[in-house]
Amino acid sequence: MSPRKAAHDELTKVAIITVARDLFVKEGYSAASMRKIADILHCSHGAIYYHFKNKAQLFYEMVEADFQQLNQVLESVLSESADTNEQKLYNILYRYIEFGLTHQKHYELMFLIRDNDVKSYLQEGPNNSYLQFAQSINSLSAKPLSIKETWSIFLSMHGFVTHYCKSETSFDEVKELAASHVNFLIKAIS
Repeated sequence: MSPRKAAHDELTKVAIITVARDLFVKEGYSAASMRKIADILHCSHGAIYYHFKNKAQLFYEMVEADFQQLNQVLESVLSESADTNEQKLYNILYRYIEFGLTHQKHYELMFLIRDNDVKSYLQEGPNNSYLQFAQSINSLSAKPLSIKETWSIFLSMHGFVTHYCKSETSFDEVKELAASHVNFLIKAIS
C-alpha cells in the first residue's frame, strides 16, 4: 500500500466535513478553501480531493446531509404516537427549534449563509424541507391554514432559532422559552 493511499484511508469524509463546516461558518464559503481545510487537518489538499472533487461538491454534500437530518427529525415526530394532533404539532415545532439550536453551525449554513457562490446549491434542500414542514403543519392543524399563516409560523420559529444562534445560546439554556414560544404559536392557529 502506498503512503498516499494510507493517508486517504485515515482521512474520512466526516473529518473533512466537520472542519469544512467550521471554516465555512467562520470565514464564509468564498474565503474557505480546500487548501485551508487540508492545513487544519494536517494533510495535503490532494487528500481532500480524494473524497470531494471540489469545494462546491463538499458544500453541497454537507448541506444536503444537514437537510436530510432535519427532515428525519420531522419524519420521526410524525411517526411517533401522540394523544392529539395538537401534541404532534407541538412536537414538530419544538423539535425544529431544538434541531436549530443543537446544530447551530449546520443551521447557519442551511439557512443563513449569504454567499452568492452557494445560493444555487441552497435551492432544493430548503424548499423540500419547508414543503414537508408546511404539509405536516397543515395536516395537523385544527383548522385550515393559509399559505401566509403557515409561512408566518415557519418565520417565527426561524427567527427564534436565528436569534439564539447569533448569541451562541444552547438549546438547554432556552428550552423553557422554546416551549412557551411553541405554545404561543399553537394558540395563534387554533
